[in-house]
Amino acid sequence: MKKITIYLSLLCSTFTAIAQQTPAPEQTQTILIMGGTAHLGNGTVVENSLISIKDGKIASISDGTLAKPAKHDIVIDASGKHIYPGFIAPNATLGLVEVDAVRASDDVREIGEMNPHIRSIIAYNSESLITETARPNGVLLAQITPRGGRISGSSSVVQLDAWNWEDAAIKTDDGIHLNWPRSYTRGGWWAEPGSIEANKNYDNQLNEIQNFFDNSKAYHSNKPKLKDIPLEAMKGLLDGSKTLYIHADGEKEIRDALLFRTKNNISKMTIVGGYYAFKVADLLKSNGVSVLLKRVHALPLLEDEDVNLPYKNAKLLVEAGVLTALQNEGEMERMQVRNLPFYAGTCAAWGLDKEIALQLISLNAAKILGIDALYGSLEAGKSATLFISEGDALDMKTNNLVAAFIDGRIISLGNRQNELYERYKGKYKLAKKNKK
Repeated sequence: MKKITIYLSLLCSTFTAIAQQTPAPEQTQTILIMGGTAHLGNGTVVENSLISIKDGKIASISDGTLAKPAKHDIVIDASGKHIYPGFIAPNATLGLVEVDAVRASDDVREIGEMNPHIRSIIAYNSESLITETARPNGVLLAQITPRGGRISGSSSVVQLDAWNWEDAAIKTDDGIHLNWPRSYTRGGWWAEPGSIEANKNYDNQLNEIQNFFDNSKAYHSNKPKLKDIPLEAMKGLLDGSKTLYIHADGEKEIRDALLFRTKNNISKMTIVGGYYAFKVADLLKSNGVSVLLKRVHALPLLEDEDVNLPYKNAKLLVEAGVLTALQNEGEMERMQVRNLPFYAGTCAAWGLDKEIALQLISLNAAKILGIDALYGSLEAGKSATLFISEGDALDMKTNNLVAAFIDGRIISLGNRQNELYERYKGKYKLAKKNKK
């Protein structure tokens, strides 16, 4: 068995490697991670764990005090460290925009209102430098989602260390995203919000959505000779092979979306945003509808409500029995993906058990995205997509990755920000020395 300390030093050196990072090769040697505290992502914690990785998958997980490790090609001593499943970022736009001010690098939306045929995976840039900044905090998977229009298009799930979108794709076209109309409109400007009034066009906008779904049903029942590409793309929603992701925050909007689901016999549906989903939690639970919750680090939507509601929201939904995960849509959303673990940490600080909070960005997210057979938790037979941290991964003060794996491949944790940090740290050390 190879020496452990040398190997970990090699892993740590990736922090100062030069970006752009080269995707890691496939696993060819067996790996044993021993001695670490394994947070399995399903609520279980194994102290002094033994994790065997073979052919890109977890071969076994056991308690090191009860089992004797078999011989492996590489052994990593994780004593005093913590091991987690790779975190998952749903409803993300990583790889769709590189620089907001450079139009040529922005491919996050298409013109038009009804675009179920638009596939975000085709536009995904696996070489994005922004993606590299998410991995050092443990975010190793993401659901790449388009924006804009009434129906934005289809999302796909990717792993974040690949040569191209074909290599990155884990599950293509997992669902279609519908931006539900608001039942109200706001007046005023951004600095001085005005009055809130009823949206007079709300019913008409709902009718437009229903008409599109009716046309889709008629199209697929008649089997026309001429193909209609947008209507063709709706087949997955009608036969239950795809999830309908409805982006909505208000109580009325969520209630109407649930009625829409029943009317159209949609078998799989998830609410994205769901700021006031806790008000209809019983309906969501009884209908088997999950929630990808609005960004935790945010202000309340209304000035007269609990200022801490965004922090408590996940706890309210989880305690009501609603399958809940966290997402990060909003301002600076691509750069903020790296903070996903700390959103879960905030949920824990406001009442959720730490291991349940961990599930908000691991197993729960995997279940909602339909990839839980292989990802989301540390279990024998699942993908070896995990990382080792020196501390608590949900705490920004202690989460410091020393190694990360995607499908058993040892990936680089270097990125442009680390490179600049080392560069200018050297510059200021030299300036300080010259002053003396």
